[in-house]
Amino acid sequence: MNPIWTRVGTQLVARVSGPMKFRLLLQPAMASFFAIRAGLADAKAGKPPYFWSLFTAHAHRVDIIKDGWKSVGKIFVLAAVLDVVYQIIELRFVYVGEALIVAFLLAIVPYLILRGPINRLARSGSSVANVASKQLSTVRSKSR
Repeated sequence: MNPIWTRVGTQLVARVSGPMKFRLLLQPAMASFFAIRAGLADAKAGKPPYFWSLFTAHAHRVDIIKDGWKSVGKIFVLAAVLDVVYQIIELRFVYVGEALIVAFLLAIVPYLILRGPINRLARSGSSVANVASKQLSTVRSKSR
């Protein structure tokens, strides 16, 4: 294996037990919060699931990416900055590529994983509620 990738792998694994490990929970939680918020907004607006629409809505792909970046961009930057701080404290050197990998894993991946399924769950829940309310109103109108 290439020594660079070996170094990257060992240093990425070392972040789990090193200083500032709270960010490994905090940043995905923040990304999840924004993904849930955006997924619920997508469901309310009737938009398709986010990650799926990146591949299927070719005409609107740039707008979709801009919308996602608007939600998770600050978390990505914060993740990168905190990883640079970690590297300065622990490694006494900054590896920009590693900081970007960590930021992607902590901010973008949870966002991509959650936004679409939250959209689908919210739409299926609201459609079940709509069907139930229609059935209830039908039963009420027949009983009068």
